[in-house]
Order: sequence, then structure tokens, then C-alpha cells
Amino acid sequence: MSVTVIEGSQWGDEGKGKITDYLASQSDIVVRFQGGNNAGHTICFNGKRFALRSLPSGIFNSNITNVIADGVVLNPFSLKEEIEGIKSSGITDFKLLISNRCHLIMPYHLDLDGAYENLLSDKKIGTTKKGIGPCYVDKAARRGIRAGDLLEKDFLKEKLKDTLKVKNLELRSLGLKEYDLEDLYNKLVEIGDYLKKYIADSQYFLINALEENKNILFEGAQGMMLDIDRGTYPYVTSSSPSSNYVSQGAGIPPQAINRVVAICKAYTTRVGEGPFPTELHNEIGDLIREKGHEYGTVTKRPRRVGYLDLVVVKRNLKMSGASEIALMLFDVLENIDHLKICINYELDGKIIDYVPASLNEYSRCKPIYKEFKKFSFSDKIHSFNELPIEAKEYISFIEEFTGVKVKILSIGSDRNATLVR
Repeated sequence: MSVTVIEGSQWGDEGKGKITDYLASQSDIVVRFQGGNNAGHTICFNGKRFALRSLPSGIFNSNITNVIADGVVLNPFSLKEEIEGIKSSGITDFKLLISNRCHLIMPYHLDLDGAYENLLSDKKIGTTKKGIGPCYVDKAARRGIRAGDLLEKDFLKEKLKDTLKVKNLELRSLGLKEYDLEDLYNKLVEIGDYLKKYIADSQYFLINALEENKNILFEGAQGMMLDIDRGTYPYVTSSSPSSNYVSQGAGIPPQAINRVVAICKAYTTRVGEGPFPTELHNEIGDLIREKGHEYGTVTKRPRRVGYLDLVVVKRNLKMSGASEIALMLFDVLENIDHLKICINYELDGKIIDYVPASLNEYSRCKPIYKEFKKFSFSDKIHSFNELPIEAKEYISFIEEFTGVKVKILSIGSDRNATLVR
């Protein structure tokens, strides 16, 4: 039995989708355990590129059961569009299970997300305005609507009636349009009828799968620097993308996990606001952005680009107990002069080797770099041994600095452009 977790070790967009897709072929089950449709991952299948937002990456393999677990917040209307999108491409023989415990992103959550972001003026968080945060707020406040509620129509109506008393008051205070109970209820009944064949008890399913020694792959969204507790708060997401959250978000015992693959981009990117010590505001940054197609899968916003920051990566690998690194988009760094890796920060004249909890302190951190020679390699290479010495030095330094081996190397967007050792 293999229970593997895929997690992002930076600010998200590390290339988790490709590795999940790559490892999914060895799995019986692929699970999303946190986040929502604010996270996009791109999968190449039969020569086509698919931007998945809520569906797990194993959806294209008819032998894999894809689970949207308890810790996810799910926009049911967006999910329907996603399902219809893959169906229109001829992919109809898929297995999908939606936890009856996962909370639903409601239309008013999107309204509130946008309104609260606009109130922040020049101090915006950089939310995708997908309603993720407001949905998690209602979950914590114990007034959320769950997927299982769609299966009990009378109960759903009463619950929605009580919830709208609070939400309409909130909307009114912000000058936003209120929601009509009957209208919203009818929309939920309709979407519930569409999704009901997928809704079930995912906890029960996953516990049974463990007992049957199934191979399970847990797919994290975003990255650990966006973790609600460990990231650059408040410039974070509203959940925990860490392997540490899998047992909570999916309902399995933590000791069941026997492999944690930390996905690390060969450089660094982030979307939205917040500190970014190695950010590049020059031609090298622009070149990396264009070569790496660094634009948001969901938002289409240009990503901020910088050199690889191993202070960030090492910290996150240690916290998550990563067993190996998958180093992504390595080919993007080909033929780039003056490659650098951040190994420490300077904070107010002192050298530090950690990420400060204080946003003010982290904003004042200046990167201390080690420089590397540029490299290039043929797209025909099939193993680590065929890499040029300069490329090997870059990889070896990452391994020595973090204490974790790079066992997977991505050298192109195609599924086959992946080296494993």
C-alpha cells in the first residue's frame, strides 16, 4: 500500500498538477483534501491542455476514483461547468466521489469576497474572489451549507432560510443585493439533482480503501507559504495545503501516510500581494516569466517571479516531513546567465536562516545569494546522469542544503519530459 501526499513547497503554482498526473497512474484513488476552485492545475491529456480547478487530477483515468474530500470548499455550479467541459472533450468514463461533509461555496460568498477585498483599497490581499474565504468563515461559524444537505431538500430549505437571515444582513450592510430564499433554493435543488450521484461519505470510502491496501494519492492545492497558519499571513489562503492537514481534511490517520513529495519550482513565483525577498524586477525576471508561461491558471494574472529561495523551501520541507523533492520547470532556467539561489536573509544588518513570522520583518529581509553557472541540455536526455555538470551542481546544492533528495526532475511540459531516479 502506498499513501502519497503531493504538496507545494513555495507559494503555489509549483507544477503539482503534472506530478500528480504522473503519479496518478500508479494510484487507485486521487484525493483533493483542502482549498477550492481558487487553485488551478493544468493537465495535458491526449494532446490537449485542461485547466482543472476542483476536479482531482486523476479524472482522465477511468480506473481511478477521484475524491473531493471533507476539507475542500466546493462551488457546485463551477464544478458542473468543469464536469461538462471534460465531457464535451469525450471524457465520460470517470469515477468521482464528493464528500457529503464538504462545504459549498454559495453565490453570496463570491459577492462578499469581492466586496471585502475592495474595502481594503491599496492593502488588498490579492484574493481570487472565488468565495473561498467567506465559505470557510461560515464553516467555522457553523452556518455553512454542505454537499450532503443537497440530498435532503426539506432540511436544505430550513437551513438556507436560517443562513440567509445572517447573510442578507451582511450583504445589506455592504450595499449588496440580497438573495431571495425561493430563487436560491430552487437553484440548489437543481444543482443537487445534477451532483447527487457523486455525493457520498468519503471518510467511510477512504478508511475502507486503506484497509484494502489501495494506493492513494493526496493532491494539495496552493503551497505551504500560503498556509493559513504558517504562511505570510494575512497574504495567505484560507486553508492548510500541508501534508500535515491530510488526516484532518480527508479523515484518515496520519500514520497511514508513507510518502510526501514536495513540489518545488526551480525558481520562485507568487501571485497576489505579500513579501517576496527574491523577486526580480529586471530582464531576467521577465525572461523567466515568458519561458515558464507564468500566468495564473485561474486568474490569468502575471505571476511575480524571483530566484529560488531555499530558506523558504528548507523550512517547509522540515515542517511537512518531506521524503523527496520533485524539481519542476528546470528547463526554464536553461541558458540564463547569473543564476542564483537564496541561502540566507539579511534583516536589519543580521544574517538569519529562517522566515520571520512578522510581516514587517519579512518585508525588510534582503536575500543573500549563491551564484551558479548557466547550463543547457538536449531535450533528448532520459536520465539524471545525462545532465551537464552545471545542471547537476544546481540540483546537488539543493539536496545538500535541504537534506532532501531530488528524485523527480521536470524538464518540459509534456508528461514524458520527466526524469526519475
